[in-house]
Amino acid sequence: METAYLIETVIKIVVILLVFSALAGIGTYFERKVLAFMQRRLGPMNVGPYGMLQFGADAIKLFTKEDIVPTNVVGPIFKIAPVITAATAFIAAAAIPFLPSFTLFGYEVNPIVSDINIGILYILGVMGIGLYGPLLGGMASANKFSLLSAARSAAVFISYEVVTGLSILAPIMLVGSLSLIDFNNYQIDNGWLIFSQPVAFLLFWIAAFAETGRTPFHLVANDHEIIDGFGTEYSGMRWGLFFIGEYANMFFISFVIPLIFLGGFGDGSVLGAFAFLAKMSFFFFSFLWVRAAWPDVRPDQLMWLCWKVLMPIAVINIIITGVVMMEG
Repeated sequence: METAYLIETVIKIVVILLVFSALAGIGTYFERKVLAFMQRRLGPMNVGPYGMLQFGADAIKLFTKEDIVPTNVVGPIFKIAPVITAATAFIAAAAIPFLPSFTLFGYEVNPIVSDINIGILYILGVMGIGLYGPLLGGMASANKFSLLSAARSAAVFISYEVVTGLSILAPIMLVGSLSLIDFNNYQIDNGWLIFSQPVAFLLFWIAAFAETGRTPFHLVANDHEIIDGFGTEYSGMRWGLFFIGEYANMFFISFVIPLIFLGGFGDGSVLGAFAFLAKMSFFFFSFLWVRAAWPDVRPDQLMWLCWKVLMPIAVINIIITGVVMMEG
């Protein structure tokens, strides 16, 4: 049994790495198409039908482009920083159930690498470590703009991790567990948590944009300022690892939000599985939609929103939830 479990776990890990690495590339195609549609452009059109092979051309370019390490950078740290960003994104996926359990050739498959009883804490902790990717990349670069971007990324990630953690406390108080499987099962009998915790849902969703470095909180890479922030000195596949980490995080957080607040995959039926994938697709689409519709905010506005608006609301929501539970 231990051998079968080990083989199953290795297969799950390989499948997650391959599928979501490919989805990160495919996600760029959908983002370009969504932005083009909303801005009355065509987007990718030349490589393959409707430009559908553009992500493949981009992948070939990244893998074959010369890997340049500038002269004055701190070599070992400069090289390891992109690996941290990509690795932490995929490591966090270990506690996410991507689908309900199903039987394949008489063998029951659980589409989760490890259902640990502190799943949410594990995911938030590992994604928090992802901060060190852009931070070390910017600090190791021989570029003052990369250093400024690294400082901004540290401020954004640390600040909004506080909001993420506080927003999730109230739902955890109701469920009494940190396992995403338990969150899914709780909502089968008690209804979706978005109805009992709408404030926590909104706070968590807003913080997700900051945690993934997406518009309107896109102050980490700040490519709207011509340079690419902490990634300015990077080229080839090292830059691609930052890119893969960002899009993988978008997919993973798009799975986590419906698992916590929108009933997950329900009772595990086929219909529930398709509904779960539809919810995930909506939240991934929301990342693209907001980028097309919203301008970026200033760093001071971002910090003001976090510490003076979102965090107090999260604390008040926890207090109200505790009072209601005591009275109930």
